[in-house]
Amino acid sequence: MQFFSSKPNLCFFSIAPFVTAYRAILEMVSREPRIFSGEGARLRCSIPDVYGSTWHYQWFRGSEQLAQTGEDLVLWNANVRDGGKFYCKGVRNTEVGRTHTLQSLPVEITVDGGWAILQVPPHPGIVGDALTVTCRLRHNFPLHEVILYRDGVKVKRQTGLNLQFHLTNLTLEDNGMYSCRASWDANRRTYSVISAEIPVQVLETVTEPVLEIVDNPSLESRMTLICNVQYNAPAPAPPIIYYFYKNGKRLGTATSENHDLVRQSPGKYSCKATGIQPTITQQPLTSFKPSPPTPPTPAPPALSINQTAPPATDNSATLSQESDDVSGGSGDMPEESGDTSGNTPETV
Repeated sequence: MQFFSSKPNLCFFSIAPFVTAYRAILEMVSREPRIFSGEGARLRCSIPDVYGSTWHYQWFRGSEQLAQTGEDLVLWNANVRDGGKFYCKGVRNTEVGRTHTLQSLPVEITVDGGWAILQVPPHPGIVGDALTVTCRLRHNFPLHEVILYRDGVKVKRQTGLNLQFHLTNLTLEDNGMYSCRASWDANRRTYSVISAEIPVQVLETVTEPVLEIVDNPSLESRMTLICNVQYNAPAPAPPIIYYFYKNGKRLGTATSENHDLVRQSPGKYSCKATGIQPTITQQPLTSFKPSPPTPPTPAPPALSINQTAPPATDNSATLSQESDDVSGGSGDMPEESGDTSGNTPETV
């Protein structure tokens, strides 16, 4: 911002920080975003600066600014309260003053004080595909059984030391909150540990299309047909092909564009989006005045999902005898020396 004085040929400039168009990029370098207490994790911040400028870094956990200023943020011997949503941004001094980037998107780290963690892929599953989840344990117990639950109901059981579960031919019914339980025998007793619940999301490859009809005042007797879908196939993925119809007859040729400019006339309009599963939607037009846009929020023709589902609120697991009910708890493992390798579970 520039200010002028009452004297000629003099002006003053404000020293407010200048925000660039760059957005900092934050990523996990090591381990999963859910770790056991006593373990560590590393985050790395980068700036997509094509000019190779030298940047310093600011780190945040929630609204709290952290002391670290380097490119990497390392959590050592973490405990439950060290978890949270982390952000970063770049800062540097320039001739026009202090400049900083847009803050990065968050990366969440959960520190679990229990004995078992269910690890799931960071991306949603796709209908018809397969998904592998892993029941990770704090120690290598002599297991005899591992069970996978969805919304508290047993869905898979396996014996032996195999801690991976393969969910094949996914459907929308596979959505839910998942946990795992591992059991073993020792000293003539049965021990059991269960993980906190974590969400698993399954999406359609191509959602049901929504046809939108938009008037074009600048183009007399013309209107635009827009076929809105959400495309959830992971990259690289083939493009979606769109078809537009009037009264069941196709308008023009297939196109990779999700819109078509057509002559305004009464009729029943529809569109089809062909990915892996072709689907059709219809929209009637009874007069020369087009219908208002369909209420659902339009989605881009090739939209990728990298949402992260919200984390489970329970960050720990319980230890119990096999005959007892399994339920969640909270808190860190004992921290006499910061190393839990020597601790063994006790029966309740």
